[in-house]
Amino acid sequence: MQWNTLAEHLFGPGHQIHANDDFLEGHAVFDGQPLAIVGTTGHAPIGVRLALAQARVVLETVGAHPGRPIVLLIDTQGQQLRRHDELLGINRAMAHLGTCIDLARRRGHRVIGLVYDQALSGGFITSGLIADACYALPEAEIRVMRIPAMSRITKLPESLLNALSESNPVFAPGVGNYVAMGGVRGLWQGDLQAALRDALAHSPREDMRALDGAERGGRKLAAEVVQRVLAAG
Repeated sequence: MQWNTLAEHLFGPGHQIHANDDFLEGHAVFDGQPLAIVGTTGHAPIGVRLALAQARVVLETVGAHPGRPIVLLIDTQGQQLRRHDELLGINRAMAHLGTCIDLARRRGHRVIGLVYDQALSGGFITSGLIADACYALPEAEIRVMRIPAMSRITKLPESLLNALSESNPVFAPGVGNYVAMGGVRGLWQGDLQAALRDALAHSPREDMRALDGAERGGRKLAAEVVQRVLAAG
């Protein structure tokens, strides 16, 4: 779904969201409540420029509008694979974006992520996966690494990884597998306004991803391991 079509479904034609190339920012009023909107479009690669632009919107919202909910609209092919961005410190820029989102949450801002098209790799990890909760449209595409690339990195045969992906969501791309693992809290289908209303009202403040993954069978041991580490500390 195109970002402007999505915005009209969610907020009506009066929204004040604008695209500057592949960067989205603005605000909208939902059920009488102002929301800050920030995100990307066009399968944007997240480089230093885009990471810092998104971080700026988050920090400006924290400073000027205490407590205002923030909605992250996510469509990214992952981090920008360019030497220019590597030299500028893309790792620090993306970490800064994640830290700003975490700061907003700690300051009482409800932060909701929505993958409306594509979410890959680091561009997703430093945005939607740091929100209070991340949701997705059913037709969205989510993955960290394709199986052929995973095979090259792990030196395991593609046939083995394909077989593992049939029974273990960790090895498989797809929205359904990320729901099973708890990375995506749920899918927005049908009435998108009702879905957003429910997310703003009921998304957990604490991180439930490991617990969701255990309950759904996608990550059976993560929550247990987290508790054991915390208890040992």
